[in-house]
Amino acid sequence: MSFSSDEVNFLVYRYLQESGFTHSAYTFGIESHISQSNINGALVPPAALLSILQKGLQYAEAEISIAEDGTEQRLTESLSLIDAVMPDVVASRQNQQNQQKQVEKTEIADTNGEEAATVVSTQSESMEVDTAIEIPSSKATVLRGHESEVFICAWNPTTDLLASGSGDSTARIWDMSDNTTSPNQLVLRHCIQKGGTEVPSNKDVTSLDWNCDGSLLATGSYDGYARIWTTDGRLASTLGQHKGPIFALKWNKRGNYILSAGVDKTTIIWDAASGLCTQQFSYHSAPALDVDWQTNNSFASCSTDQCIHVCKLGMDKPIKSFQGHTNEVNAIKWDPQGILLASCSDDMTLKIWSMKQDTCVHDLQAHSKEIYTIKWSPTGPGTQNPNMNLILASASFDSTVRLWDVDKGACIHTLTKHTEPVYSVAFSPDGKFLASGSFDKCVHIWSTQSGQLVHSYKGTGGIFEVCWNSRGDKVGASASDGSVFVLDLRKL
Repeated sequence: MSFSSDEVNFLVYRYLQESGFTHSAYTFGIESHISQSNINGALVPPAALLSILQKGLQYAEAEISIAEDGTEQRLTESLSLIDAVMPDVVASRQNQQNQQKQVEKTEIADTNGEEAATVVSTQSESMEVDTAIEIPSSKATVLRGHESEVFICAWNPTTDLLASGSGDSTARIWDMSDNTTSPNQLVLRHCIQKGGTEVPSNKDVTSLDWNCDGSLLATGSYDGYARIWTTDGRLASTLGQHKGPIFALKWNKRGNYILSAGVDKTTIIWDAASGLCTQQFSYHSAPALDVDWQTNNSFASCSTDQCIHVCKLGMDKPIKSFQGHTNEVNAIKWDPQGILLASCSDDMTLKIWSMKQDTCVHDLQAHSKEIYTIKWSPTGPGTQNPNMNLILASASFDSTVRLWDVDKGACIHTLTKHTEPVYSVAFSPDGKFLASGSFDKCVHIWSTQSGQLVHSYKGTGGIFEVCWNSRGDKVGASASDGSVFVLDLRKL
């Protein structure tokens, strides 16, 4: 067996991408010249690095479990990855296995059958699925077409068109309106000019967002360009000003401006009609990771520099800056009224900010690992559900989702059924349900009132994104194996 440094670098790069370390992947990709390698990323399956490491670990365990007389003996304790690369530890474990074999030869005891039965019993219990809440496959439409991981998906706000964005350098629009098992798909190829001709950019589509009336779709890409598309798949305009990948992209409510955040440390407000840069903001000292509009002309941005800035069109400096996080800030979201700003970070905290004060209103510490994303419920004053309390949801790499009462600064529910990092959460339009997607391949749907698991569906790849359609009767999800699927919740 032989492998090149290019192959190793590519697998590490892909692992960083799949683990959510987007900006780290970008930096590593530049330094290791990934783009100059001849590896076709579309052919490399998800979790390839983990798969090959796991096989190597199994081989090391197999070597240890073979006794000197050639017989095989079950390991009493699994080998860790670090142990497997330390010759002294491997040799020590091999000696322990041989000694154990000698002891067993001198003992007369027949407990193997009983022990095996116990192991099988425990395993089956842990694998048990509550069929009462499992969504049947007849209610799931799997959409195939993408050739790489699908990082994002979003429903059109007025029709049942589902947009998805992938590492295969395409976005796709799926027409889910007629409930067919093989819906029409429009392929939006992200191309760049090279030698006077258009060629595929071969860069990930990192972000997408529909405008308020659903007539236009904006996408952001690792190739540094934002693009605006019509619902029939036509490229309306290309927005080029960032010097490097775009990490986030949002339309304002009026639909006249698009906001983007890039690895070049800047945020840009674009005029949607002309496709020109209206204003570029250069206040961060490191890549900008997320942006969110507060009003039609003011917004917040966050960065790996641990800072949050609130900026306004026409102003040459931030109108407010918030500091308090001790690690990079992954996501920010204004509440439905644009009064409170929530932020989450790799420092494992969730913070609530107000324009009325410099320090955070609440510093919510409960998660035990990085918090990847947050969402406000569409409830409370200023929403279509004014009689329901406002809730904030947080999704973490600790495999949990938490629901927070922001007025009290208290955790209402901890949702613990996932077994891997949770990458996405989304509230139903009426605020009564929350969908969550995890790398355990499961989409769970919870009651926001009771915190109980209501429905569950297991797909074929780790879930990057979940989203509800405008009527609240379908949930879309995108996954690491290139699949997109739609769950029909009617008559469940």
